[in-house]
Amino acid sequence: MRRLQRDSIDYYQLHSARLAHFEKEECVAAMEQLQQEGKIRYWGLSLNTFKPAPEAEYLMSRHKGDGFQLVFNLINQEASPVIAASHKNGLAVIARMPLQFGLLTGTMQNDKTFPADDHRHFRLNRDIITKTNNILNEKVWPLCQEYQISQTSLALSFILSVDGISTVIPGIRTAKQVRENTSGILPLKKADVDFLFALYESHWASVVREMEKNG
Repeated sequence: MRRLQRDSIDYYQLHSARLAHFEKEECVAAMEQLQQEGKIRYWGLSLNTFKPAPEAEYLMSRHKGDGFQLVFNLINQEASPVIAASHKNGLAVIARMPLQFGLLTGTMQNDKTFPADDHRHFRLNRDIITKTNNILNEKVWPLCQEYQISQTSLALSFILSVDGISTVIPGIRTAKQVRENTSGILPLKKADVDFLFALYESHWASVVREMEKNG
């Protein structure tokens, strides 16, 4: 707090703590103590990429914590039940990985490869990229024409059109990405949001399972 020149931290998150940690109760007690001392205002948890429910359900059932950070985007919708439950319980939700390693920018070609020191080298093989692009081109990207926005803007607009999402945190490395990730974002029609949700079971679930195998 001295380094940040602040009297308190607005929102303090535990990074990927698991059920076993919470069952020991030490980390929850520590967060609540910090909150009682006024050192943090709110605290939450960054949830697992593919299985976010166990820890979220544990904390919500005990009325612990103030919110979650979780993976949610057009492709990976595993956290949808957690988002709905959080919304019902008045908890904040931060959506991370909104562009799924760049797959949802509309710029990744089927033959794209990554250097060995890039985590996408083992996470995104050619099969995953090709399957993803085929689904996007056929089912999703036509909506960009209807809304007159880019693929990136559509991906972000979908997330922010979902009830229960408080904010979204896309990765930004360049000034160009700052512009792309903060423009053309608008509320989507409910029918379109419902359509994009329905694509999960019919098209994306198998792709997500393949991603999960790669880590």
